[in-house]
Amino acid sequence: MNAFLQTKLPLFARENPGVEVSVSPRPGKHPVIRGHFINGREKAVCVRNMTPHEILEKALYVRSSSGEKLNKGMKAGRNVVRSNNESVRGVWDPYHGGDFKV
Repeated sequence: MNAFLQTKLPLFARENPGVEVSVSPRPGKHPVIRGHFINGREKAVCVRNMTPHEILEKALYVRSSSGEKLNKGMKAGRNVVRSNNESVRGVWDPYHGGDFKV
């Protein structure tokens, strides 16, 4: 993180004048890049054990984010399939099929 602060951060700040850059020491904690957005949201990305180039990529990621919450279709582990075709099995209806006895 120190190498990033000395080499890449000044260039990042010059190239992005619309981004406010502040450095806060956090002794005993992992380094974090935190983005505060106009809509009141915040996004934090841990940059522990990353090279200066990787930290710069994370800073660019936070810079290009909108700060909005992820939609259900965008969340990790949820692949929402949208199709114009009907389901092969048809629509489920509780009245189809035989009676179920316990």
